[in-house]
Amino acid sequence: MLINIANILTGLIGMGIIFIGLNGLRAPRAAAGFGIPGTPTDDPAFRSWLRVKAGRDIGAGLMILVALVGATPLLLGWLMLVATVMPVADALIVLRSNGPKAIAYGVHAATAAVMLLISVLLFLG
Repeated sequence: MLINIANILTGLIGMGIIFIGLNGLRAPRAAAGFGIPGTPTDDPAFRSWLRVKAGRDIGAGLMILVALVGATPLLLGWLMLVATVMPVADALIVLRSNGPKAIAYGVHAATAAVMLLISVLLFLG
């Protein structure tokens, strides 16, 4: 039962990250809503950087989904634990940029907490 819950949550996280990446490719200005104030979204060079980040997000989400399909629960648990570094880093970036604490904690840190919970469920399952 724990593995099933963890697998569903893992799939949702993977698809969510892919959605964020696709949205970033479609409209790089959307990244401004993720907590960094004063993001220069009108600068073409910065929009290109945001598209690179969008590609990274899509790749990260796909790796999670591939691992969900083909990995053992233990390996998937380790992958999710290691991948937790990404939303933690995002939360720290928002906080260090004097961004809204609600975004840092409510989006990025909450995502990290869910990923950590998924890891624990996979380890216990």
